[in-house]
Amino acid sequence: MAEVLLFHHVQGQTPGFLAFADELRAAGHTVHTPDLFDGRCFHDLTEGVAYARKVGFDELLERGVRAADDRPHELVYAGFSLGVLPAQKLAQTRPGARGALLIESCIPPSEFGGPWPAGVPVQVHGMDADPIFSGEGDLTAARELVESTGQAELFVYPGDRHLFVDASLPSYDKDAAELLTWRVLDFLSTR
Repeated sequence: MAEVLLFHHVQGQTPGFLAFADELRAAGHTVHTPDLFDGRCFHDLTEGVAYARKVGFDELLERGVRAADDRPHELVYAGFSLGVLPAQKLAQTRPGARGALLIESCIPPSEFGGPWPAGVPVQVHGMDADPIFSGEGDLTAARELVESTGQAELFVYPGDRHLFVDASLPSYDKDAAELLTWRVLDFLSTR
């Protein structure tokens, strides 16, 4: 079974985010869920983004990196939206990564110092008409990542929702979330 370091999205550790982590645990995986927001949760994206800007995206990224300090190196790094920042950085720069799950965001690998590392499989998930994932360059970055390595998979779901996996939010899409969860569990079963 895999050991996963799972980072929350910009609305914080919502009940839906924690339920997703519990679903991975129920399948036998060890899942760590560090709180980058010091217990704060936000009702909508706008509030969460305002808080992230106040704290600073660089600071939130570093909080995520520090969350791995006392963990083994042989982890799968996973994140939702904002949580992809530390997950992707750790997968690319911390030796021993077993894989990465980048959900609803993807950063060009060059932002973290170079190409995607050899031997680290990655899945990227997002909706085709999500104004954030598709409209802000994440989908383009994901396609470039997939083209750069034979260890990457991109799964694009029909729809225009951001945070579609979080069952506690109005943006939840049950069918897409169930398919994503199945794909994630299949990925983790080999790590």
